[in-house]
Amino acid sequence: MTPIFRRECLKLAMAFAALAFLSSVAAQNYPVKPIRLVVPFTPGGVTDTSGRLIAEQLSKRLGQQVIVDNKPGASGNIGTQMVAAAEPDGYTLLLGFDGTLVINPHVFPRTGFDTLKDFAPIGKIGDAVLIMVTHPNFAAKTLRDVVALSKSQSGGLSYGTSGTGGTPHIAGELLRQRSGANLVHVPYKGGGQAMTDVMGGNIPLVYTAIAGAIPLVKAGKLHPIAVSSGKRASSLPDVPTFIENGLSDFEVNSWVSLLAPAKTPRAVIVRLNTELNAVLNDPEVRERLNGMGITAMPGSSESFGNEMTRDLARYEQVIKAAGIKAD
Repeated sequence: MTPIFRRECLKLAMAFAALAFLSSVAAQNYPVKPIRLVVPFTPGGVTDTSGRLIAEQLSKRLGQQVIVDNKPGASGNIGTQMVAAAEPDGYTLLLGFDGTLVINPHVFPRTGFDTLKDFAPIGKIGDAVLIMVTHPNFAAKTLRDVVALSKSQSGGLSYGTSGTGGTPHIAGELLRQRSGANLVHVPYKGGGQAMTDVMGGNIPLVYTAIAGAIPLVKAGKLHPIAVSSGKRASSLPDVPTFIENGLSDFEVNSWVSLLAPAKTPRAVIVRLNTELNAVLNDPEVRERLNGMGITAMPGSSESFGNEMTRDLARYEQVIKAAGIKAD
């Protein structure tokens, strides 16, 4: 090795060390300016509403405003892709949704991002419980009734959801595969229209997020069959789970989360995870999320990353077996 080469190597090493030091200092002082939280959906839905609540609370704890930026399109792919390509400095974050991150990669030919390579998990915000409901006068009152009735009809039983490739659709396909039920998916352009049709007797079953169904179930306008959470939902404690109905390990929740671009400094991820968990442990925040049908789920970034990886693999099997493709 020549003296000149050694000097150049030393200069390069010193430059990398200086860069690492500056990055460390920046992470320790984080944040020093407003943070953009990209919500890849239109304003007003449960995902957007929960994101705005978290942004409001994080702003108080971080001392900098967390600004919600709605970037809808392509079932969440457009906004998610924007964050994947953003500078990994902690000032552009993603409100992550299971449908976008662990389902879309299997139903779209291209999403523009790689869930595991392009993002650094910060933490899960919470789980949104799913529920299957019918018209109060429908013949089937339990899950066993639904399965038996579906098998007795050559055309099967139709179940409506908010759209092709959404978590309720995947849950319905998983139910069909696990129980042998003869179920036929009917996609709508939103869960609200599906519930309107089941109340009108135009469709026998609807699989949807529990938030929109709660008032209708309590008013007696919808009959609940089961919830797909591991335990009964606190908002509808009298409704049994699919597990209680004999389907072991049948737990399918739609989740909301917080992520940053890959290569975001670890110190920034730790700070954001700490503050997110503090927000989620606040009784008032938990109550407000519960009103949206979301159960707060504080935890480590590692545990959420592992869950995301498991869901990505689990849903791939269901989607391939069902032959689901984006419309």
